[in-house]
Amino acid sequence: MSVATQLAYMLALLAVGAGLRQVGILTPERRDQLTSVAFYVALPALVFSSTVNRSLSEVLVWRLFVGVTVVLVAVAGIGWFVHREHSNPARRGVAVIQSYHCNLGFLGVPFVAATFGGVTAGKASVILGIGSLVQVTLTVLLLTRITSSEADVVEELKSVGRNPVLIALGLGLLGGAIGVDLPELAQNSLGVLGSLALPIALPAVGASLTTEDGLVDPPTVGAVAAVKLLVMPLIAVLVFIALAASPTTLRAGVLMLAMPTAVSTYIYSSELGGDGDLASATVLATTVVAVATLFGVVQVLGVLTP
Repeated sequence: MSVATQLAYMLALLAVGAGLRQVGILTPERRDQLTSVAFYVALPALVFSSTVNRSLSEVLVWRLFVGVTVVLVAVAGIGWFVHREHSNPARRGVAVIQSYHCNLGFLGVPFVAATFGGVTAGKASVILGIGSLVQVTLTVLLLTRITSSEADVVEELKSVGRNPVLIALGLGLLGGAIGVDLPELAQNSLGVLGSLALPIALPAVGASLTTEDGLVDPPTVGAVAAVKLLVMPLIAVLVFIALAASPTTLRAGVLMLAMPTAVSTYIYSSELGGDGDLASATVLATTVVAVATLFGVVQVLGVLTP
């Protein structure tokens, strides 16, 4: 499947999810059930199968850890600078965190696996683990500081540790370290489950993208989208090139960090004093626009890593 076809497929699945919600078929309860299947079954299977047959030296690369962390912290700083004059703390906090907080799980790993596969998919799974820890820490710290709300960072990180996708990542890395050789039937079954991650997750994401009050604060949404979808991938390219990253590391790092704003930022915003309407509008805008920007990112990666 070509990249253009893959992106059109993603957009269609998002539209299906949004449409099914509008006609009352994909109710919030059914959406949550679909999300649970992706979160507890399909995504863990994809992450585990992408890492279990890989040696640790293939996927645990120090440049991944350094590159992802540097890019996330740098873009968080850019988001803070761009939105520093916003008079509404609830909106300023949301704008800052949504400038860097990527949808690594439901969109990132499945898209990288479908586009590049192999070692690149394994490294994307590792980035999911790194990014989850860094993003959650940054998001809680920044939102609580900007909105003056209270949160327990340790408890938030503990909840990340209980994430089934990250548990699958840990088991996959352990299997790779000790040389686990899965039976062919198990490998094929995991492959089938993992291939369902995108078609299961995307309609659920699409059903979460509707906003009741239209596009809230277009200038702020536009600024967030520009930083998230244009500036962040550019910085990722520069950072990973500066680190002399291998082609698979460059592909995984840049493409994962080019993902749109995560739906989870709406949850963090609602819990920590952020503007939920702005969060919802920005997730919608960045997810739809990302269909175009991701095509450009993949083309650039094709030139940089032929």
